[in-house]
Amino acid sequence: MQSKELLKKYNNPRNFLNRDLSWVEFNRRVLEEALNPHLPLLEKVKFLSIFSSNLDEFYMIRISGLKEQVAANVIEPTIDGLTPLQQLRKIEKEIQPMLRTARDLWHTEIVPSLKKYNIVIADINDLAAREQKLLNEYFKKEIYPVLTPLAFDPGRPFPYISNLSLSLAVLVRKPNGEKDFARVKVPSILPRLMQIDEVINPEKKTNSHISTKFIWLGDLIKNNLHLLFPGMEILEAHRFRITRDTDIELQEDEADDLLQVIEENIRQRRFGSVVRLEVESTMPEFMQETLTENLQITKDDVHVIEGPLGMSDIIALYDLPLHSLKEKPHYPVVPAVFEEEENIFNLIKQKDILLHHPYHSFSPVIDFIKAASRDPEVLTIKQTLYRVGANSPVVKCLIEAAEMGKQVAVLVELKARFDEENNIYWARELEKVGVHVVYGLVGLKTHAKMTLVVRKEADGVKRYVHLGTGNYNSVTAKIYTDLGLFTANEDICADVSDVFNYLTGYSSQKDFKKLFVAPINMKEKFLRLIGREIENVKAGAKGHVIFKLNSLVDPILIAALYEASNCGVKVDLIVRGICCLVPNVPGLSENIRVVSIVGRYLEHSRVYYFYNNGSEEIYLSSADLMPRNLYRRVEIAFPLEDESIKQYLIKTLLNISLKDNIKARILMPNGKYITPEVPEGTKKINAQEWLMNYSIKDNSKKIKQKL
Repeated sequence: MQSKELLKKYNNPRNFLNRDLSWVEFNRRVLEEALNPHLPLLEKVKFLSIFSSNLDEFYMIRISGLKEQVAANVIEPTIDGLTPLQQLRKIEKEIQPMLRTARDLWHTEIVPSLKKYNIVIADINDLAAREQKLLNEYFKKEIYPVLTPLAFDPGRPFPYISNLSLSLAVLVRKPNGEKDFARVKVPSILPRLMQIDEVINPEKKTNSHISTKFIWLGDLIKNNLHLLFPGMEILEAHRFRITRDTDIELQEDEADDLLQVIEENIRQRRFGSVVRLEVESTMPEFMQETLTENLQITKDDVHVIEGPLGMSDIIALYDLPLHSLKEKPHYPVVPAVFEEEENIFNLIKQKDILLHHPYHSFSPVIDFIKAASRDPEVLTIKQTLYRVGANSPVVKCLIEAAEMGKQVAVLVELKARFDEENNIYWARELEKVGVHVVYGLVGLKTHAKMTLVVRKEADGVKRYVHLGTGNYNSVTAKIYTDLGLFTANEDICADVSDVFNYLTGYSSQKDFKKLFVAPINMKEKFLRLIGREIENVKAGAKGHVIFKLNSLVDPILIAALYEASNCGVKVDLIVRGICCLVPNVPGLSENIRVVSIVGRYLEHSRVYYFYNNGSEEIYLSSADLMPRNLYRRVEIAFPLEDESIKQYLIKTLLNISLKDNIKARILMPNGKYITPEVPEGTKKINAQEWLMNYSIKDNSKKIKQKL
């Protein structure tokens, strides 16, 4: 199938949903989880926090980009027919009711429900006189020294306000009667929700039988503003919070030192233009005008909020040791196969092994890298690192390997948004011990997840690889669903070696034995496989495609799926987040069904299934079907060659996800999602819960068989 012809055939605004409005619908599904009456209370708190955190990032990246386009008078519509200004208006229209729903949920359900369990979010004025006194003493000793009131008057410019920081706008009256404006930042180094017991009775241990009382740090500061402005009368004090544009463009091609450029980029984020101002509803109009004028924004950029600002901070409540208010914990299992052989390399040499996180433990991945670092026969370790976490056992193993004299080469992606500082730290730590650290290719992010181990054995040098859909991060592996493959398949290992050479040296290789590699050939390979399903249907056979991914945006591949649908190929799409494809439209997509699953784990794995006339093929990938993944990142898709592994994935992940009728939502042609109807007598299926139970039962069964 030719890309240009496909796009020309289906290039109609009615055939594409707007990317950012689709994201808004994803965040609506996150909010729906917070509203779920069957969810334990602290899980609702978690989802409400995630909803708010998602929105912050959306404004920092996507809304800021749209506003830049409006400011630059860009009027060209996107493929869905909307101009930047039209998108902004539609987005705000959708978001405002969601914000009201979130605040109502907090005030009318979560706070009262917390109180029933002796978790009280108190108003400082409602506290006992003794409690107020002790808190004020704590303020003088622990908080007052940290605060810096910043005045704003003809002699002093409007103070700089950092991204996502919470502040108090204060109006004071001097003894001479003059009124002046000041800003006090609520310090981010202190918890926003202060646990009163820990402040006034630090020796008292909190448990489920003791009342746990919190106040907002901003309330305590507001209550003591007179200490910051002695001799002044405090007339007004109201909270506000700003969001800045953090999507600063990198001039990589002009950079002599990418490390320095990224560090400068991080500093520049602090000074990005303001894209959103949140103010509490009690703030008077004149104060709002003062802020909008000095922040150089308009009234349209102001969100008036009933209740606390920056709701992402309520995640602190989730850390309370109240397990009855949370989902029953799941403990990932180590697959029984790892009991068969002590030497992990001998095990991988015998057969491919699939890990399905978080149902399976991430520890075999760490053990693989640890074994490689300590095995005297291992010559070389090569790895890509995208988001590794703050205390990474993976990186520590790589450092140990280098210290033991092994050749270690690591591609650290410095441009992993919001993880740049962490990655810079680890890059420097790796370089200190002699690791060959590479920062990727100009103009491309390296998003592929690969580890290559080269080992000297009796019959010659042997290669082993681990390939994954997710990051080498032991923390997120517990909350993101991802897939990882151990293999010693010679063709796959040779391809991985070639990709590393492409990343670290010079290579113009275009063909690989098994892997699809973006930006080289991934789009074309997927188009060819979709085309093969079409040809099979035309020949009178069955055609079926199942894609599980986070986002479906690329218009060419969407057009290819429309073509497949129109030719009679059945298309099932499991898309967690953004989906620009319009399903279930006669003559366009009547054979396409789109479901989204939002549950206790973040669906993150990418699986591409092709029926292939009964000879089923499955590819796993680090890539979503988005232009950035296909054209501006180094990504890989790798095949599952082992038949039992393929059948496991089809039987479990794919089929069960398509049968989910509890956490799944079905995409309608208007871009909205509905809950599937469950006829009476139909078995209720929560895919993630099913997979948790299956992983435990299946592993126990295999262990018993070995005994």
